[in-house]
Amino acid sequence: MTVPADVVVIGGGMAGVSIGFELTAGRSVVVLDMEATLAYHTTGRSAAMFLESYGAEEVRALTVTSRAFLTDLGALAPMPTLFVGGPGRGDAVDELYAQVRDLAPGVALLDEPAARRQQPLLRPGAIERALFEPDATEIDVHAVHQHYVHGLRERGATIRTRARVIGAEPHDGGWLVRTTDETFVTPVVVNAAGAWADHVAGLFGVAPVGLRPLRRSAFVADAPPGTGAPMIADIDDRYYVKPERGRVLCSPSEETPHDPGDARADEVEIARAIDAINEVTTLGIRHVRSQWGGLRSFVADRRPVVGYGAPGFFWFAGQGGYGIQMAPALARTGAALVRGEPVPADVAVLGLTAAALSPARPA
Repeated sequence: MTVPADVVVIGGGMAGVSIGFELTAGRSVVVLDMEATLAYHTTGRSAAMFLESYGAEEVRALTVTSRAFLTDLGALAPMPTLFVGGPGRGDAVDELYAQVRDLAPGVALLDEPAARRQQPLLRPGAIERALFEPDATEIDVHAVHQHYVHGLRERGATIRTRARVIGAEPHDGGWLVRTTDETFVTPVVVNAAGAWADHVAGLFGVAPVGLRPLRRSAFVADAPPGTGAPMIADIDDRYYVKPERGRVLCSPSEETPHDPGDARADEVEIARAIDAINEVTTLGIRHVRSQWGGLRSFVADRRPVVGYGAPGFFWFAGQGGYGIQMAPALARTGAALVRGEPVPADVAVLGLTAAALSPARPA
């Protein structure tokens, strides 16, 4: 016996539940996730920030357009951020400022004394220049994910956990999708499988897009009393330091190729980050309270892959480290393209096109 659905979404992280929610209007939607709980991998391990200065042009447009939704949801909390450039890296800070000042008009260039006034943790002489993003916020990832999950259920969608897709075949202009326990028949499959998206495409006989899962480690350490915002992020992405309730959440910001799977923290990278952070700040980190790893998946141009790769097979992948902050606008955009509609006007006005997201775009 097969279970019919108008859309089958593969993946129950932020990507899958957000686009699934946006597709439920007038359609029956099934979301499949291979794990026992949703958001076990990248979504559940994200230290998500909302940074309008972060990512490629398309990513920034989607991020800016997502702010109103996340604000209305109450999922944003202030976390001003300093992007710091060490000696000889002031030009890199200037370049970032030139790229983002029109889209994120609150940003400002700061010299070292001004940056240290904003964040007294900075060690004297350790940086040359900083870009200050005062409107940056942190995102309550769980709240956003659960908003979509509850919305899916309220709209009658089906969510299956422990439902690994093990095979697929064309059927009546659509697909038969086999999991470990059930078979679904659908005209449209949305591949929102994160690090596993290329593997899933192979099950459908669809060419991969060259997705590269990259491991990133994170750790928590103690901080002096009174430590607070802003967050510190290295302009060359060698580390970040995010104050968090009397402690600091830090990362070496590494991007190490990793097979899809349950990523673990790299202790060598954490040690490197501690050295770099201690050079730039007065934190004096010596011990780590906890540590973990996660995967961020990119294609070569580090832009999302959204669009049909074959009849009835829709890519919604390659969201890298930006997936949470741009989820609302990207989900609306993806759902519109699934339905054959134009990119939503509020995103299109910022220059985003379907061609820029298409899996068929030039590599």
